[in-house]
Amino acid sequence: MIRPEVIELAENANTYTPLGPHDERIVDDRYVLWLGRGNQPGWNVAQRLRLRADEVESVRQEIHGELRSRGRTACTWEVGSHATPPDLVDRLLELGLVDDEPDPYAVGMVLTSAPAPAPPGVEVRAARTREELLTSGRIAAIAFGSPPPAEVEPAYAGSEIYLAYVDGEPVARASASFGEHGVTLFGGATLPEARGRGAYRALVAARWEDAVARGTPVLVTQAGRMSRPILTRLGFREVCEIRILLDAFER
Repeated sequence: MIRPEVIELAENANTYTPLGPHDERIVDDRYVLWLGRGNQPGWNVAQRLRLRADEVESVRQEIHGELRSRGRTACTWEVGSHATPPDLVDRLLELGLVDDEPDPYAVGMVLTSAPAPAPPGVEVRAARTREELLTSGRIAAIAFGSPPPAEVEPAYAGSEIYLAYVDGEPVARASASFGEHGVTLFGGATLPEARGRGAYRALVAARWEDAVARGTPVLVTQAGRMSRPILTRLGFREVCEIRILLDAFER
C-alpha cells in the first residue's frame, strides 16, 4: 500500500521538494505557489489547491497579485486528483485559463521496489564540474527543443544532477530532489540518437540507489505521455492525475 504522504508528494511535488537558491514558496491553507528562477509559466506554479467554490476567482486574483509583485506575468495551475472544488478545472477554464500545451495532462507515479539495473555499457555519474553541468544542460535543450543554457545551473542542497554515459559518451541527463518521504524525479532527457540503449533506465536505477542510501526507498514523478510507458515497464504505479492549465494573465 502506498502511503498518503507519498501520493501527496507525487501530486504536488513543488510543495514538498527542497528549494533552490533562486526559488520561493508561498504556502497558504488554500494553495501553494512555487516560484522558480524565471518568468516562464512552468517556473511559476500554483498547486495543492484546496478552495471553496465561491473563492476560486478571488484566490486567482490573490495569486496574480503575488506574481505581479515579483514581475511575473503568467503561471500554471496544477490541478490534482485531490484538488477542490471537484469541478475546479471547469471553473478555471471559464475564467479564461487554457490547457498548457503540448502536454497538459500528467500522471503521478510511484516506485516502491528496485527497478531493473543499468544495462552493460551504461554508466551514471553525478554532474559536478562546470563542463558536466553544461553538458547536462545541452542534452536537455536538444531533447526538449529549447535554447541551449547560457550559464551553469548546479545542483543545490537536497538535489542532484546525473549524467548517463554510453560507451563513455554522455547521452542522457536527469535530476532528483531528496525529501522526507521519497525522491522526486525530474528532467529525464536522452539525445535522440542514443534512445533505446538503456540510458533512461540507468538514470532511474541510479536515483533508486541514492534513495535507498538515504533511507527513503521511494521514487515519485509526474509523467507525461512520453515517459509513462517506460516508467510503467520499470514498475512505477499510477497514483493520481494532474491537469495543467496555463494562466497568462498579463500577456
